[in-house]
Amino acid sequence: MPAIAAAMLIFAATGCGESGNNNTDSGKAKYIFLFIGDGMGANHVATAESYLSYKEGKLGGEQLVFTGFPYYGTATNFSADKHVTCSAASGTAIACGSKTYNSKLGTDVNGEKLRSMAYDLKDDGYKIGIITTVPVNHATPGAFYANVQNRGEYYSVSCQIPDSGFDFFAGSGFIDYRDKDGNARPVDEYIEEKGYKVCYGPEEFQENRTEYDKIVFCQESNRSENADNYVGDGKEAEDATLSQMLEMGMDFIGSDSPFFFMCEGGKIDWTAHENKTMPMVMDMLEFNDAVKVAYDFYLGHPDETLIVVTADHETGGLSLGCGRETINWEKMEAEWIEGGRKNMLDEKKNMELNKECSIGWTTHSHTGSPVPVFAIGKGAEKFSGRMDNTDIKGKIL
Repeated sequence: MPAIAAAMLIFAATGCGESGNNNTDSGKAKYIFLFIGDGMGANHVATAESYLSYKEGKLGGEQLVFTGFPYYGTATNFSADKHVTCSAASGTAIACGSKTYNSKLGTDVNGEKLRSMAYDLKDDGYKIGIITTVPVNHATPGAFYANVQNRGEYYSVSCQIPDSGFDFFAGSGFIDYRDKDGNARPVDEYIEEKGYKVCYGPEEFQENRTEYDKIVFCQESNRSENADNYVGDGKEAEDATLSQMLEMGMDFIGSDSPFFFMCEGGKIDWTAHENKTMPMVMDMLEFNDAVKVAYDFYLGHPDETLIVVTADHETGGLSLGCGRETINWEKMEAEWIEGGRKNMLDEKKNMELNKECSIGWTTHSHTGSPVPVFAIGKGAEKFSGRMDNTDIKGKIL
């Protein structure tokens, strides 16, 4: 995307503009990036690094950008009523700092509305960006701006986007585009009536980015229709990547004012639910590329920037090793390439492939394992050691 790349060069060159609200003098960083790898456990990280090492002809040693960050911790993630959380309860815990029941989104155990860190930061003069590889009204992004009794109220979640007043949203589109019965007003029409511009695809974004002060970016492939829950194996579309959406948001918001970006790698969870190893690794690498965009920005503003990388929960019970001491990446990759860089295998054949290649999966659901936390920049030392997911909001603020 040449236009985006050019804009980012200008963005990097101008650097830190003068602002009436420079939070480097207070406890908070001026620029905050929170990355959430949905379903990303420690072994998802290890598996992605194992594959990178294989590509370099080594047994190990290659790293993702964020595993090189100087501060590391782990976060427990049980919900208020279950040992194993769902994304709504864990997203709410991270965003709002409060435990809630599974399926509740932005509301506590009594059904009362909770307030996410994004609203606190907005009140302090921060520009806000919410970005994901999945629908913008999904559980994790929704936890930062919406309040509903059940995460399945997707249309209601969508309609709360303009109420937030946040500056930039990006994702694949909307679940329940016309509500569950298909008869409601298209959600993009409602959002635009409230003063936002909904842009489908990078070209439309570039055409409108200077004309509007609030934008919702969606993938062109989901214009005027529902964004499917799982499209990782077979969607023929040149969709913007997570890193490209982050670049768009950074270009749109600029750096004169403080900003906060929540950036979710949502498809890591979907591929892990299906135990599809190579698609999961590719989603991990896409997530890593987005972290690199933030890290490159950090290098120009090390005293003003905080980057935190974590997950809401672990999905799949993944293990690097399953009865053999060597991972057969050669076969795993060959099967993926032969299938058109998609894993279209049925469940039985996919299970056989994982076992033969010594990649273990124990479930198609979430697990209760603690998740990793990586941090760099202003205040990053707060993210060392053991914590609960409800601690993350307070540490950032």
